[in-house]
Formats: sequence, C-alpha cells, structure tokens
Amino acid sequence: MTQSDSLVYDVVVIGAGPVGENVADRTRAAGLSTAIVESELVGGECSYWACMPSKALLRPVLARADARRLPGLAEAVREPLDAQAVLARRDEFTSHWKDDGQVQWVEGIGADLYRGRGRLAGPRTVEVAGPDGTRRTLTARHAVAVCTGSAAALPPLPGLAEVRPWTSREATSAESAPGRLLVVGGGVVAVEMATAWQALGSRVTMLVRGDGGLLARMEPFAGELVAEALTEAGVDIRTGVSVESVTRESGTVVAVTDTGDRLEADEILFATGRTPRTDDIGLETVGLEPGSWLPVDDSLRVTGHDWLYAVGDVNHRALLTHQGKYQARIAGAAIAARASGVPILESDPWGAHAATADHDAVPQVVFTDPEAASVGLTLAEAEQAGHRVRAVDIPIAVAGSSLYGDGYRGRARMVVDLEDEIVRGVTFVGPGVGELIHSATIAVAGRVPISRLWHAVPSYPTISEVWLRLLETYRDN
Repeated sequence: MTQSDSLVYDVVVIGAGPVGENVADRTRAAGLSTAIVESELVGGECSYWACMPSKALLRPVLARADARRLPGLAEAVREPLDAQAVLARRDEFTSHWKDDGQVQWVEGIGADLYRGRGRLAGPRTVEVAGPDGTRRTLTARHAVAVCTGSAAALPPLPGLAEVRPWTSREATSAESAPGRLLVVGGGVVAVEMATAWQALGSRVTMLVRGDGGLLARMEPFAGELVAEALTEAGVDIRTGVSVESVTRESGTVVAVTDTGDRLEADEILFATGRTPRTDDIGLETVGLEPGSWLPVDDSLRVTGHDWLYAVGDVNHRALLTHQGKYQARIAGAAIAARASGVPILESDPWGAHAATADHDAVPQVVFTDPEAASVGLTLAEAEQAGHRVRAVDIPIAVAGSSLYGDGYRGRARMVVDLEDEIVRGVTFVGPGVGELIHSATIAVAGRVPISRLWHAVPSYPTISEVWLRLLETYRDN
C-alpha cells in the first residue's frame, strides 16, 4: 500500500478493545466488510491494564482469605503471598503485553486491522496515521463506530506530571510492590488496588475526598463493610480528605492534604475517575467537541449523526467492560439492520436494537474481600426515579455461607417495586457473592414477578439460598 491508499468498507471501527472487537464481530457476522483501527494493543485496556491484570492480582488474595476461614487449611496459608509468583501469573494473563493472539482473532473473523491513530476526517471518513508514517483513508458506506474508551482522569495539581503518579495502568502493571502506597480515591479501582497491594506487601493509605465513604455509587452498607475489612487488613483509610499538593523528593512522594497532614510514600495512585479518549480523533470535523463524551440513543448512534456510533466508555452510559460489550452487540445488530434497509428497528425497551440494560440492569462486581456485587437501582436511585419501592435487608446467614467459611459476614438488599411487584435492584456483600449477581441480573432485566421468583428454588446448601430469605422477609413484613 502507498501513502495515497484510499479504501472503502461497509463499517470502520476506531478502537480494537473488547468493545471495538465485538462491534466488528457482529458486523462481520452480518456480512458487512469491516476495518478496525488500533493505536496501541489489540484487546485494549481491559486485556492489558484493567480487568484481566487486576483480577489476576486479586484472585490469590481472595483465595487466601477464603482459605483462612477454614479450619484444617487456615494454618497452611499463614505465610505472606509470594508477590513475584502472583505478578508472574498476572503477566501470563496479559500475554506479557503482546497482542498476537488478539490479532489472530481479528483476522479470523475476516476484519482488516490497521495499526495507527485513527481520526475522523469528515462524515464516514477515517484517516489512519500509521507508525511508519504512512497515511490511509478509510471510507465507510454505512457506519463509523468510535470505540476508543476512556483514560484515567488526573486532578489539576501543579507539577503532578513530574511526580510520575500511578494511574490504574501503573497499578495493574507494576513490577514490584512499593513499600508505601498512597491511594487517592474511594471507588472501585481504589478499593481493589488497595486490597491487592496491601496483601502483596505494601503499606497502604487511602485518601477519600468527602464524607461519602467508599464505593459511593453502591448501597451505603457496601462501602462500610469493605472499609471495615480493609482496615482490619491494615489499610489506613482517611475520609473527608483532599490532596492539595504532591511532590517527589529524592524518589519519595510527599502529599500534603487540606487538613495539613504531610504523607510520604514510594508511589501514589490517583483513582479519581475517567475521561473520554476523544480529544484527538477528529470530532471537530463532524461538528462535535473534542474531548467530550458522546451522547447516543439506545441503538448507540450519536445524536444528530445517522452514520456515527459511540460504543462503550465514550458514551458515558456505563463504564464497564461487560456493559460495553453488550452495547457493541446492540450497535452491531443496529448497524447491520440499517445497512440491510430494515425500515423499523426493534428499538422499544428490551428490543434487539436497544441497549435498555444500560438504564435498568447494569451489574457490577467489586473484587475486594468481602466482594460487593450489585445490579439495577439502589434504594436511593429508585426513590429518586419516582418508583414506590421497599428495601428488604437481611444478613447473609444461610447454610451455604456457613459452609463457605467460619465467621462469614455478609449482607443483602433487594429493592422491590411495590406497584409492579418486581425487583428493581439487588446488592450483595460478602465472600464469593460475585457469582450470585447474575441470578439477580436475570431477575431485574427479566422483570420477573416476585410471585414467580418463589418458584425459582435455590439449591441447598448454597449461598444462593439468600434469595429464599429475601423473599420470605418481603412476604412476612
């Protein structure tokens, strides 16, 4: 190919993370020619700096915690974790930051991969600047899908770049455990990385702005139970604290808070939110603002642009890999339907071309000890939305939890819509509850009536019997 190459495809996808891969997979399955453009590693953030490496770091931590709850096994796991072995396993799950396998997958579905930075250059047009200096123009007959994801947001502190702070990328790819780690933030990345690095040998201090505590977007008890466990593990949690300045002096990070405290550490992790990766993708050429989140309808089509789709984090609907992949399946189906001339899409709620779950049934698992898992609306969210609801709260105390480990501590909440008699939201906190959340997701997404849930019999003795206790408590009160 030469520098003047111009190629035409049915669909052009910018970004080859899990979201872009799934859009391409669906459009190729529909017989549409598809190009996919990637400036980094095929497989994206999730594969190399987020979901996979973070959970590889956390799995030994949680397995050891579970083992310590079992007489006959607890004494065998008193020694510290072998940090280097844990990190080596993490490296295996990132394929040592090589994307050969993912490239093979893209080629296997029949999509064309272009390495380089993709930028919009007007309607249905994407220019690709390759690493070797070549430039190619890709034209889309039907759709361009922006799947560029999000990046860690850093606060506007003077001199922060010179401090070389950790973001989620450095926290999941570090080659060794820092002796002292400051974690700024109280969300999912903050609590998971505090859990991992404390267990791997770091002394962790968490600085949480405001008084909302940890995991502020979940039910309040989730953050409370996670905070209690982190404190027991040795993490120093300070709430209502903001960082006012950060410097690095002779290799040591010095953070000064608004309370006047001066804290020293070997590394500082800012887990303070995300920002869209849309600042340099040519949005201005189609009348959109660079660096902005992209508003979409439920088929993931960008407002005011009948050919442009924004899928995954960039639309700010639900910044979760599994939710982005769900959106990709919906978007791919919508693109294929429109390309084939289908006059009316299945765009009603829960239709084949509507990402309704983004509004009503988003599941999430926080891989701390204890785990926190939720789906749907919290009690506060349901009330704010105008639903007449009731919260059913119980401890997780069933035969299955007792067998899972001695001293099991957990809690469950079910938010019931009193008018429709359906479940609006569910939250579980406790060891191993991540595997319970899909049953709750089915109940919420399926709008399963409480009367029918009575006939979904949980196996004995499993932690899933908590469902029976929730239903009994709802019935009896």
